[in-house]
Amino acid sequence: MKRASLLAAVLVLIGNLVLLAADPPAVKIPPEEAASLAALSASTRHGEWVDVAMPGGSVKIHTWVVYPERSDKAPVVLVIHEIFGMSDWVRATTDQLAAEGFIAVAPDFLSGKGPTGGGTDELKNLPAGNQVGQTIQKLTVDEDTKILNAVRDYALALPSATDKSACIGFCWGGGTSFSYASQQPKLNAAVVCYGTPAKALESINCPVLGLYGGADARITATVEGTKTAMANLKKSYDPHVYENAGHGFFRQQTGRDGSNLKAATAGWAEAIAFLKKNLEKPAK
Repeated sequence: MKRASLLAAVLVLIGNLVLLAADPPAVKIPPEEAASLAALSASTRHGEWVDVAMPGGSVKIHTWVVYPERSDKAPVVLVIHEIFGMSDWVRATTDQLAAEGFIAVAPDFLSGKGPTGGGTDELKNLPAGNQVGQTIQKLTVDEDTKILNAVRDYALALPSATDKSACIGFCWGGGTSFSYASQQPKLNAAVVCYGTPAKALESINCPVLGLYGGADARITATVEGTKTAMANLKKSYDPHVYENAGHGFFRQQTGRDGSNLKAATAGWAEAIAFLKKNLEKPAK
């Protein structure tokens, strides 16, 4: 009887392992916009604002940093915000990246751009109205690169950081992520979320993952041409287009009759797997 019970228990255990192998636990996705503040309040991870000095200038980049809960050193992921500037949603997404084991760092690209030296918050609340979008559109590739280089250098110098780094960007930040891959030769990976391709594809040294909405032709129409160009250059580019998903599907998960949520769920799993593959040391 005891042998039969033991055999039954072993069979159940084997069955559970087979199920786990066939259907691994889902990766938790960042919250949609409306749930961002609640997610930040519930987080157990340490997040803080730091002001990162720009070499050769007086402007400091107001930057949200979240640390993972792990016993060893962690790779760095730079988080590049949308055309809406720094937001609670960007901060919550940064926190979710830290939950996956990365030191996640999100700079406010509008730091110092306000009339009195402020950033996104100041530009959102000017007497003339919200000036965030139009100010972001005036940023140059050179400015973007200097900001990201400064923040990357800061993060990699942290005692708890490894020497590996990547970037992920959304909307305007998606295009900036692609561009930064062409500007920073030591970058280990780049994730582009519904952003335009870099102009200098030939300068890219790291693998690029692209996540796009099938109902976002303004951006997604560039994917096939970029795929061909990257292949001809023998560069690594892995684009995923999610059926019927719109622009900004990570932030607007309730949109398009469930297609945005499906895209966010599948896309985030791709992004995390890609980042871990390119940033984490292989298990011994």
